[in-house]
Amino acid sequence: MNLSEVNWDTSAAGTWPLPIKIAANILVVLIVAGVGFYYITLDQLASLDQYKAEEQNLKRSFEAKQRKAVNLPDYREQYKQIGESLGEMIKQMPTKAEVANLLIDISQTGLASGLEFRLFKPASPIRKDFYSELPIKINVIGKYEEIGLFVSGLASLPRIVTVHDVAITPKGSLLVMDATIKTYNEETGTIKKKKVRRR
Repeated sequence: MNLSEVNWDTSAAGTWPLPIKIAANILVVLIVAGVGFYYITLDQLASLDQYKAEEQNLKRSFEAKQRKAVNLPDYREQYKQIGESLGEMIKQMPTKAEVANLLIDISQTGLASGLEFRLFKPASPIRKDFYSELPIKINVIGKYEEIGLFVSGLASLPRIVTVHDVAITPKGSLLVMDATIKTYNEETGTIKKKKVRRR
């Protein structure tokens, strides 16, 4: 077959030899497939990748929710225990009427331990979520054992009392302790779900 004798006019394609017709058909099919792939399939592949990523995110979300659902009884039990602990802590917070007596208890604990108070200064309450902090600046002087007895005595009080910002410096045979003692009282009306009765 001499290719120079072939009439390459597309309108005379019916007269082309069979091998050239087959090759032309294959070329047309490849061009159409390439154009279709470029304009249709590429977009679909991009969408497919996006859907695969979304599927993975949904699977992870489902697994996390499933773990929570499986552990729901444990979470409820923990929630109940936290509520009970919170109730007990609230019971240990002094009411506004009890704060004055608690201040006396704190100073008497220090004196009973053998400490000498140089400063006992209650500051303004600091409002928190459902309670107020009541800070008291103190400066006491005494022996190591007396300071230890004082801190231990504070921990034994029936109301919550904590010690912060402790600085101890020697003064001769004695020690000087600067600290902030904090007690707490409930802000009335902030816990609505469960009213806690005081002891």
